[in-house]
Amino acid sequence: MKVLIITGLTLPSVTDEQVAAITKAAGDGAVVKVVPGVKAAMAEAADTDVILGVLPERLLVASPKLRWIHATASGVDMFMYPAFKESDIVLTGEKGLVGGHLADTGFGLLLALTRQIHTAIRLGPDAWAQREEMRAKEIELEGLTMGIVGFGGTGRAMARRALGFGMKLLALDEMAVPAGDGVDEVWPASRLHELLGRSDVVAICCPLTEVTDKLMDDAAFAAMKPGAILSNVTRGEVVDGDALVRALRSGHLGGAALDVVPGEPLPADHPIWGFDNVAMTPHTAGASQYRASRNIDRFVENLRRYQLGEPLLGVVDKQAGY
Repeated sequence: MKVLIITGLTLPSVTDEQVAAITKAAGDGAVVKVVPGVKAAMAEAADTDVILGVLPERLLVASPKLRWIHATASGVDMFMYPAFKESDIVLTGEKGLVGGHLADTGFGLLLALTRQIHTAIRLGPDAWAQREEMRAKEIELEGLTMGIVGFGGTGRAMARRALGFGMKLLALDEMAVPAGDGVDEVWPASRLHELLGRSDVVAICCPLTEVTDKLMDDAAFAAMKPGAILSNVTRGEVVDGDALVRALRSGHLGGAALDVVPGEPLPADHPIWGFDNVAMTPHTAGASQYRASRNIDRFVENLRRYQLGEPLLGVVDKQAGY
């Protein structure tokens, strides 16, 4: 077996100890190669059986022996091009491993808005001159309702944090997933507008699929409670960017806490930068000091399972897109 490890943004390096663990799990005679990025991977692809990394279409074409890829991206929409979806190649990844740090950023941005922290940082010493105005805009999360769209790992992590702030919880998901983490019942996706209308904070925690693309459109924003806040730390394209601007401009949307936006990075003259009630980070929520090691540990376990013919962890349904 030849295993190709592709380093990059979410897997910047692999230690000698991790390479040794991967080699051992891959079995007798295994060859493990570490390459810096897709361009270098192309030269190693022809006889590769397993990849830890990413798989743009040009690398798929160059990898005729590939049987399985373990993704180093939490969102797998980048894999969902026809040639890969129609192939027999198995896709596994970080499902369930990244929700905690995504939720940390989600709540950090939410608090930045509700407690006017983003305004104070932006104004610096001039914030004292606007102290009364800032205090008048601050709201407390205790007793408010958070509606969670997508109740997987990230949604559940957001729910646990919301509970700590004394919030009430609603959640929905496309799948029939169990309740818990403060959510009494997980609603089907057909009740989206009902959830939006009952929520003070709407947290987008779902993956990007054909179903969720532009899920938050003009009709969805209109269904939201006036003054509610939108949070999104998963995929920007779940939100219609033009509809978001319209909802903010009209005043119907009370604010937006965003780590991701459609069309990122946004140009400096994009209207979203002009709203004082938007707190935004540059798609950094996916970072954690633990992320790479967690995923490598799962990959090692999956290699062991693969050798024994056991079910793999974090399998992605390529037709559903998650």
